[in-house]
Amino acid sequence: MASALLLVALSAACAVHAAPSSVPKATKLSLSRHVLAEGASPRNAGRLALSPKSEGLQDYYKGTDLQWYGAIQAGTPPQNFTVVFDTGSFSGEIPSISCSSCVNQKKFNSAASSTFYDYHQSSTENFGTGVGVDPSDYESLTLSAVRDTIAIAGLSAAKTDFYLITKQSSGFNSDPFDGIFGMGYDGDGTVFQNLVNQGLPAVFGMWLTPKSVGGAELTLGGIDSTKFSGPVTYIPIDPTTQGFWQLVSSQYAVNGKTTSTLKKTTHVIFDSGTSNIVFPKAVAEAMYALISPDIKPVGTKGAYGISCSKISSLTAKLDFTFTTTAGKAFNLTIPPQELNVGPFASDPSTCQTLINAQSGYYILGGSLLKHYYSVWDQANSRMGFAAGAP
Repeated sequence: MASALLLVALSAACAVHAAPSSVPKATKLSLSRHVLAEGASPRNAGRLALSPKSEGLQDYYKGTDLQWYGAIQAGTPPQNFTVVFDTGSFSGEIPSISCSSCVNQKKFNSAASSTFYDYHQSSTENFGTGVGVDPSDYESLTLSAVRDTIAIAGLSAAKTDFYLITKQSSGFNSDPFDGIFGMGYDGDGTVFQNLVNQGLPAVFGMWLTPKSVGGAELTLGGIDSTKFSGPVTYIPIDPTTQGFWQLVSSQYAVNGKTTSTLKKTTHVIFDSGTSNIVFPKAVAEAMYALISPDIKPVGTKGAYGISCSKISSLTAKLDFTFTTTAGKAFNLTIPPQELNVGPFASDPSTCQTLINAQSGYYILGGSLLKHYYSVWDQANSRMGFAAGAP
């Protein structure tokens, strides 16, 4: 659904028709193994527990690893789709059969589903992409709020709220997947929350691997111990999270060096649907000042770049410091090879660098997550990170 990786909802224009209070939220920013079930929520007490299940993910690769997507089924009988499982959003979107502009995606036929319900609410969402190679102009989707059964990895959630795309701008046509489903921390009505309400433990694990490694995976209701080695280090969710998977960082460093601008408390969103880093301009430029004076802004959409002939010589290890549930400092690290996002199509001699500037946002995405096994533990209000299995 999203060809570039941060989807920030800028507006919800268009007509809204008699929307009931339970319609899905449109807020956005912008996977049988040895599975450990952990993080069972008290809200599941007395319910028949659902067993953890895993779904293999594919990597959308375009010069760099962009997004990871997997299979879902929608409706009764089920219709098959592929979607990005996005921890930075709360709603789900797949194309409608009525979407004539959805030229490369599978489309949902609501008339063929016996469990379909239409809220008769429509809206248009405008999105600024801002990340990925060659950030595009604003894109738009026209959405219709609906409800139906959604299944992932054999787990079925009836009466799940989501959106059907009835019109989309051309920037989405190159996507190899059909849509996106939100996995936000506080996502009432999402498919994951509906599964939790049925007794699934309120935790999931993500193994987002580089294309060269493969084997990416989403585990719902537990974690897959075959995908990591050593202990899982847990960091508490920021109590001011506003519904996002957000952690509190005390400082950022480049090759062990920091500055007064980078040594401040910040509230960082972890977004599996975003590949780049997104920081306010002052923070982005403070980090670039520690990497190379040759990195300069490119265009007007928050991207930066450097001559492709120079980027391979940059050895910038990026560290982000958090405090664990045990009260100890813990660094999450992005290695130097992630700095190069790839050449700009408009100027192939210039390579885009990893950090994008966008006012008001602190976001870490796939460029960090693919170097760890990540645990998204809603039940215990924490996130966990472990080294990948050798």
